[in-house]
Amino acid sequence: MKKSRKIFLVVLGVIVVALGVVAIFYQRDISQARERVAGGSKLVQTTCGQIEYAELGNGLPVLMVHGAGGGYDQGLDIAAPLASAGYRVIALSRFGYLRSPLPENASPAAQADAFACLLDTLHIQRVAVFGVSAGAPSSLQFALRYPQRTGALVLMVPGTYVPAENSGKQEMRAPAGTMFLLETAMRYDFLFWAALKVAPDSMTRILLGTDPALVVGASREEQNRLATVKEHILPVSPRGAGLLNEARVMSALEPYPLEQITVPVLTISAADDLYKTYEAARYTAGQIRGARFVGYPSGGHLLVGHEPEAMAEITTFLKRAEPWK
Repeated sequence: MKKSRKIFLVVLGVIVVALGVVAIFYQRDISQARERVAGGSKLVQTTCGQIEYAELGNGLPVLMVHGAGGGYDQGLDIAAPLASAGYRVIALSRFGYLRSPLPENASPAAQADAFACLLDTLHIQRVAVFGVSAGAPSSLQFALRYPQRTGALVLMVPGTYVPAENSGKQEMRAPAGTMFLLETAMRYDFLFWAALKVAPDSMTRILLGTDPALVVGASREEQNRLATVKEHILPVSPRGAGLLNEARVMSALEPYPLEQITVPVLTISAADDLYKTYEAARYTAGQIRGARFVGYPSGGHLLVGHEPEAMAEITTFLKRAEPWK
């Protein structure tokens, strides 16, 4: 009996120590994440409400429209090469992300109007728009609603409408488990953090729409990039409202009058994107006169192995579309 009691106490002690270690590491990581997003942006009051944004670089302005799970920080991560190439990147947090509140009307059209309000506040008349993933619908709406303010449009792995007859097996949808993740781990910082540590491959597949095998075979630089993308979703709790709104928008995508868009357009995707954006990117480009589609045979939603190439394509495209002021 005494021996059993000793074993129990030892096991209990190990569990307590393990939980203590987990708590220490979690508090360290979440504190760093909260500090990172708190100090890198500005808040402005516009006629459309409060909007959070950050800027990087100098030159002609590029409005960076982030994807699901993002915020201004994701936008800066993605568009940093454009700042290095001589552009002024303006990365905002869309509705419901970080410090940009979710209004009652959070449609892509309303979000596009908010983009215009931000530009008014910053005294910027015309921009190139760079929309990524779930940021594509509002980017398209901006080009449609404000054609005179759109100098060029880039859509990378766009979550946009594609008709059933064009989609085939490429119908736009999220990887299995996405809704479960949205309703559980992505509502709470600790659960999300724990999922990243315990099931990194599953999180790569579900969150990043990318086959984990692609990451294993990628360069160390690419592996670090993808790890950063996942880590920078923390803190996830202040992105929760945006993520839930995203799910509603992406489940009810509608056709837009794309033939009315007259600005230069570039769309980019990969055939094995688990979010199935390849046909959406190709279809969108096909409906816009003069638009260019760049498709890679592999790379997933994060364009693994093709990110530098894709950014070079975007930089070249923007140079040809200059100037806009």
